[in-house]
Amino acid sequence: APPGHTQDGGQETSFRWQCVEQPIGKLLFRRFLEGAPQFAAAGALWSEIEAFEQCEDTEREESAKRLRSRFFTPGGSEHCGFLSATATATPTG
Repeated sequence: APPGHTQDGGQETSFRWQCVEQPIGKLLFRRFLEGAPQFAAAGALWSEIEAFEQCEDTEREESAKRLRSRFFTPGGSEHCGFLSATATATPTG
């Protein structure tokens, strides 16, 4: 494993494992995001991306437009300015 990826005893310590794959870790991290004003938009974005992943193919384009205007557009209601230009670029092709 890469350095910093595990701790003594071989316990997984990656963000993905602790805050995405583990239900209690995910719940606690989401509550942390939602409870901190500076991170609330990130928590809302995470929820909306998960909802997007579950929506029907016919709903995806409209859902993606709403996500872009709400989170990725400067001046949007919950603009996530910390995201890179690459992360917020409109996919091509």
